[in-house]
Amino acid sequence: MNGQTRSKIKIGALVDIVLKRDQPTGKLTRGHVKRILTKSPTHPHGIKVMLEEDDQVGRVQNIVEE
Repeated sequence: MNGQTRSKIKIGALVDIVLKRDQPTGKLTRGHVKRILTKSPTHPHGIKVMLEEDDQVGRVQNIVEE
């Protein structure tokens, strides 16, 4: 499931995000959502979130079905 719709992303969900520094390569980082930072209901590049792991911030590319 893609990460462009805010309502599909829940706190604690397992997601793949792309960090700002990894945008040129598209390298994904997996973790659990701590906070949802994007206020708008959708975003074409993915909803920005903070992960529980090391407070990393990036845009959601995939929501992992657990």
